[in-house]
Amino acid sequence: MFSSDVMHWDFALILIFLATAVPLLGRRRIRQLMRMPETTKRDRLRLYASTVAFQWVAAAVVLWRANAHQIALARLGVAIPKPELTAIVSVVLAALVLANQLVSLRHLATHPAEAQGVLPQLALKIFPQDTVERVAFSAVVVTVTICEELIYRGFVQRVFEDWSGGLILAGIFGSAAMFAVAHLYQGKRGLLTTCVVGILFAAIRTWTGSLLAPLIAHFIADITAGLLAPSRLRSALSSVVTAAATTNLISMR
Repeated sequence: MFSSDVMHWDFALILIFLATAVPLLGRRRIRQLMRMPETTKRDRLRLYASTVAFQWVAAAVVLWRANAHQIALARLGVAIPKPELTAIVSVVLAALVLANQLVSLRHLATHPAEAQGVLPQLALKIFPQDTVERVAFSAVVVTVTICEELIYRGFVQRVFEDWSGGLILAGIFGSAAMFAVAHLYQGKRGLLTTCVVGILFAAIRTWTGSLLAPLIAHFIADITAGLLAPSRLRSALSSVVTAAATTNLISMR
């Protein structure tokens, strides 16, 4: 059986990789994208393919090493020990996440100047722009949802909890911190938001004993942003450009 008081070298290496290599690689990729005047269809599809490959390889390594130390999938959250509770929490959390995304998109429509930020500009470069890209992007969202939940709320949360001698809060905050660091490219505001989301998802994973509720919520958050945000962002930017042109005309009179 798995001994919780032993810091296995392979687990330590995985955590070090997640805490250093993942954010650094992500930041480098984002900088490359931001230096590009615009991305082509080929660029976006290549990005989607590399993301899918990397995520599944990372998840496979995690499952491989967890299995090597006889950690059952149920201990990683791949189970539904409390079906009724899990179903209720999944529906409520999914509804809250969807409502938050829709409110955020509506806020963007009423505050178009915010579309000029770094993250909105990045979104326009990587989010899908036609049917083929939307299908490919959906595959990315499914991959990221499954793999990140398994890695951070499954493996990382379990490792921190076990290494701390069974402290639930260590697992929750440890996984949330690692999840936030992985999204370092989003800046300070994104880092804080991701950390809060990580804490919420980790707490729910502990409460229900399952990854299902966080997994569904994660999927809804990403797919909603990817499919609905591009048109809203372009509309907002168009409004900003129109407003700026109008202001210039008025100032010239």
